[in-house]
Amino acid sequence: MAEAIRNIYCIGRNYRLHALELGNEVPDSPMVFTKPSHAAVPMDGRTIELPGDRGEIHFELEIVLRVGQSYQSGMAADECIDAMALGLDLTLRDVQSKLKAKGHPWLDAKGFKSSAPLGEWLAYPGWERLQEHEFALVKNGVEAQRGNSRDMLFHIPQLIGHIGGRFGLGAGDLIFTGTPAGVAALQDGDVLEAYWADKLAGSCTIKLA
Repeated sequence: MAEAIRNIYCIGRNYRLHALELGNEVPDSPMVFTKPSHAAVPMDGRTIELPGDRGEIHFELEIVLRVGQSYQSGMAADECIDAMALGLDLTLRDVQSKLKAKGHPWLDAKGFKSSAPLGEWLAYPGWERLQEHEFALVKNGVEAQRGNSRDMLFHIPQLIGHIGGRFGLGAGDLIFTGTPAGVAALQDGDVLEAYWADKLAGSCTIKLA
């Protein structure tokens, strides 16, 4: 995990099938929300404790980018990124549904403690080569999600330009780039394993308390 995580930007509905599986409209521009840095926790085989009394918590496996160089207008997106990981955007889905119905922000559903588990940091191969590999989440020995960055609605160069131009990007910022279809509720004792190019890149056991 990065030693000095700053802002955590997240992209919602960046895979068409995931948007549709939740009955959401497919966006026509990147949908950005944030998590506090306190949400980050290593996904290094440890047990991660999550609230068990606030409704369903859904897993969402995502490619996570780490910014190593501050964004400047016109720079190539790959120049900003110094590493990647697989991470989980954990979501209190029942809480989120209530917030959405009221038109309220999602922070309570997306930003709770330990809601952003992060696997090991890997070398970032660049946007073009990133699309050569798939990523997958295995839950209790059964594959639950599989995706490829080429299926993103808004590709990484678009995300870097959008976030960097509107909000700014600096060293230590993270970008959760969206999840493919297959999200579902977690149960107490679930064992999650994240794979990049069929190699284990992070794991954890869930404890609902």
